[in-house]
Amino acid sequence: MSQGLPAAGSVLQRSVSASGNQAQPQSPEDDDRKVRRREKNRVAAQRSRKKQTQKADKLHEEYECLEQENAVLRREIGKLTEELKHLSEALKEHEKMCPLLLCPMNFVPVPRPDPVPGCLPR
Repeated sequence: MSQGLPAAGSVLQRSVSASGNQAQPQSPEDDDRKVRRREKNRVAAQRSRKKQTQKADKLHEEYECLEQENAVLRREIGKLTEELKHLSEALKEHEKMCPLLLCPMNFVPVPRPDPVPGCLPR
């Protein structure tokens, strides 16, 4: 025969208490409460993982958009840099033969009209 083992089909179950050294009987209501709590926790954990995944997906999409925008802006910087280089070279060539820059009379200061008084800081 069995030595101190509970009979098969016993209604009461034993669980280890918080102190870890004493077993306490558990009623079917406690079991139901524990099952409901575990199910509720499982659903909450699933919801939390889904929310975290959605947030990561959204961040990844934002990252992709920013990378594309960055590439477009870098290409624009390259084009503008080339344009600046070309225009600077054209200006240097023009300055070499510009009659306005070569004439000493052009360096006489010319009075300019006063700016609109409302535009000046007080």
